[in-house]
Amino acid sequence: MNISVIIPLLNEEGSLTELYNWIQRVMQENGFSYEIIFVDDGSNDGSWTIIKELSLQSPHVKAIKFRRNYGKSPALHCAFQKAEGDVIITMDADLQDSPDEIPELYRMIVEEGYDLVSGWKKKRYDDRLTKNLPSKLFNATARKVSGIKLHDFNCGLKAYRKSLTKSIEVYNDMHRYIPVLAKNAGFTKIGEKVVKHQARKYGKSKFGADRFVNGYLDLMTLWFLNRFGKKPMHFFGLWGSVMFLLGLTAVMLLGGMKLYDMQHGNPYRLVTDSPYFYISLTTMVLGTLLFLAGFLGELISRNSYERNYYRIEEEI
Repeated sequence: MNISVIIPLLNEEGSLTELYNWIQRVMQENGFSYEIIFVDDGSNDGSWTIIKELSLQSPHVKAIKFRRNYGKSPALHCAFQKAEGDVIITMDADLQDSPDEIPELYRMIVEEGYDLVSGWKKKRYDDRLTKNLPSKLFNATARKVSGIKLHDFNCGLKAYRKSLTKSIEVYNDMHRYIPVLAKNAGFTKIGEKVVKHQARKYGKSKFGADRFVNGYLDLMTLWFLNRFGKKPMHFFGLWGSVMFLLGLTAVMLLGGMKLYDMQHGNPYRLVTDSPYFYISLTTMVLGTLLFLAGFLGELISRNSYERNYYRIEEEI
């Protein structure tokens, strides 16, 4: 099978039939063998009824229905496991992503050898103040931290090599960082294609401003896990040791200064009378706790099923 089109959705009954007909037309015009996987993420409108009707009309339609709303990442994860196409295409159900982009995305994966191609909605129809500007700042930060030169990490229209989708786990709200997950898994040929962004025709946006705050926290989590996930002592142990040594050095200096004043007959006061003593002691305690956190992290990592999990690309 050439292509699996994955469409996560929540309350999009107005657009589903039009989107299906559009995808079907593109596939037939280009002679692709394909499947369309709808993932109903707990809709409470008529979305699932429409999907069932489409599945009766066409053998190409498959579907997953969640009992409640879990989010886009779980929807993609389940669909990735179900998909059978050589190239996986993801798109939103609101008709803002154009199925006419599918043939070129497919070609870039198959002929140009990309592992992942992300859409870039260079010209957008969203509100500039509430969505465009925060999105630009968010993407600039993601590029800096991840080292992946994409303009639009959060674009729902993406194409993937099948092996990539079977090698990553998309969880929580990590769908916006699939390129980072791919890079961490060893799929480094990541490209970008300018795609057409269309104004929303039905329904309303399901995303609020909180996604930007959560996005930054998720990005920091990914960076930390990739850098120190299997060697937590390299982070906690290092900084714990530094803090402990700084505190110890400060205490020794306070003690040395008191002994010097005593020996030379200078006025002096008890070490415990100095606020620096308590700051130094606190620094030593925090350093010890960080070191112990690293040690516990190493014990947990040593017992993890992924401790010796390495992705082998080829064997002879």
